[in-house]
Amino acid sequence: MNDHHLRETQIDSTTLHQSGFLTLKRDTVRLPNGQAAQREFVVHPGAVVVLALLDDGQIVLERQFRYPVGRTMIELPAGKLDAGEAPLACGQRELREETGYSAREWAYAGLMHLAIGYSTEVIHIYFARGLQQQQRQLDAEEFLDVYTQAIPAFLQDCDAQRITDAKTLTCAYYLARYQAGLLSLDWQSA
Repeated sequence: MNDHHLRETQIDSTTLHQSGFLTLKRDTVRLPNGQAAQREFVVHPGAVVVLALLDDGQIVLERQFRYPVGRTMIELPAGKLDAGEAPLACGQRELREETGYSAREWAYAGLMHLAIGYSTEVIHIYFARGLQQQQRQLDAEEFLDVYTQAIPAFLQDCDAQRITDAKTLTCAYYLARYQAGLLSLDWQSA
């Protein structure tokens, strides 16, 4: 697909703020019509979200207070990529740390761009099955509840907007397609 007539090209770039996790940038770009404009955005290291399927037809969910929105959210296990970390290794680590589960098999379902208007964040989506419960290894500043829920009830909670987290809603779409036989996954042993 030819998209040359839509492309913006960088003229200049300024780092407004940099922390150990995020970088805030302001770039000046040349628009397709030749005019200049500014784009402010967050540079994010990327993340992984895991749809962990139990043998009894339930999935693993978390409840965690999210300060920016000021409320406790229902989410799937997820976390950011560490420097140089492969997405699968991140998913395995986050599932084990946050929930205590390890999985016998993993399947890559795809990726999503979370907030394309102001962030570079890409979230890789994995399915996991053949779960075994172990001990959680939460980070020192991490507080969350882990629970399981039947898939139909999870999908109903998404429809009823009891779940509003974007990555979890996107995964509900993937899960519904997988259950309907419309999404083929290539399962690999861990």
